[in-house]
Amino acid sequence: MSLTSRVDWLVLGLGITGLACVRHLHGRGETIAVWDTRETPPGADELAAEFSDVALLSGAFDAAGLMQARTLVVSPGIALATPAIAEAMAAGVEAIGDIELFAREADKPVIAITGSNGKSTVTTLVGEMIEAAGLSAGVGGNIGVPALQLLNRGHDVYVLELSSFQLETTHSLAPRIATVLNVSDDHLDRYRDFDHYCDTKRTIYDGAQLCLHNHDDRNTHCDNPQAWSFGLQAGRFHLADGQLWDGAVAIMPVAEMALVGQHNQANALAAMALATAVGIGHDAMRQALRQFGGLAHRCQTVAVKRGIHFVNDSKATNVGATLAALEGLAEFPGRLHLIAGGVGKGADFSPLAPVFASRLASLFTLGQDGPSLAALFAGAVQCDSMESAVRRAAAVAVEGDMVLLSPACASLDMFANYMKRGDSFQRAAEAV
Repeated sequence: MSLTSRVDWLVLGLGITGLACVRHLHGRGETIAVWDTRETPPGADELAAEFSDVALLSGAFDAAGLMQARTLVVSPGIALATPAIAEAMAAGVEAIGDIELFAREADKPVIAITGSNGKSTVTTLVGEMIEAAGLSAGVGGNIGVPALQLLNRGHDVYVLELSSFQLETTHSLAPRIATVLNVSDDHLDRYRDFDHYCDTKRTIYDGAQLCLHNHDDRNTHCDNPQAWSFGLQAGRFHLADGQLWDGAVAIMPVAEMALVGQHNQANALAAMALATAVGIGHDAMRQALRQFGGLAHRCQTVAVKRGIHFVNDSKATNVGATLAALEGLAEFPGRLHLIAGGVGKGADFSPLAPVFASRLASLFTLGQDGPSLAALFAGAVQCDSMESAVRRAAAVAVEGDMVLLSPACASLDMFANYMKRGDSFQRAAEAV
């Protein structure tokens, strides 16, 4: 089915984000249609119930149909390089995303956050700091609530997690402060190479009043000499003598943080910097850091059985995230038994080899790219299910050890999403 009559706005891809776009545009009285390649996409029933005047098309995109629209609003999951979309753009059709729609109407300061790892934790933590200061934070974007649903809700500050996919279709965002937390191999099935991925991440700095980069990761650096930096080794916001510092001012000992692991100390430093840019004081930061224990599926202890800690880090969907988890657990006194694997998205797993050799007692692999991970560790065991992997890991673990799910891969070969994968791990751990 193709579009045969003119519309002002054509939303490509339904789901939660697509519905948010329709609600926003419909509220402005715009002419809209929706096109999803799936026969019955998520949100189709809601669309029909709420907007009987908005057509839903299905099937493969074709350029002639897309050219019936003035503007395409493209879901983050759909690449602009899709041939029909690229042809329509070449013919002069505008292609934007939901964040661009948001940017055109945002009326309060925006904090914009991207990175390969840690962005959900940092985004949520910044929101907690703002709330601790008695202000209202609109937290969303690539996490939780679509950005468009945050508008006109009385928020004092918007805190947005943004993926590289969302940044591809965003041109007008002018954040009070923007950051790239870190960059590691991810989504290389969508980008030409690693440099292309890095460049896309760094477009978040375009239009920002202030840039914040990670001193310890050159891939995040901003050209602006006025940029702020954070880092475990150095930076305005840094770690020294077991404390978090803002310049020459010690904010709090890391031992008082509810979050654990060195990677979360870096996340805390980034959150402090971002909150500082919108006027949040140190007392509110300390309150949030003492209370916020982290997000589900991110280095979350889900069970302790026979003295064995079972830790769910299912959100580690790339190599960098698993490296961060293993390095962040360097001070854990027991042995580590890792469960990893899934869809590698074209990533290079070799950086994991030395860390596996130095940190792991055993490795259990799953899924499509499990064999590639298993090849990095002598004695690795390939498993055909999460239950089997957890059972085998628990069988070799002893009191004081940790069984860690940190896959370094996406989940879609075996699970609907990383949350379902983490839930499966938790059920298997509870059954030990």
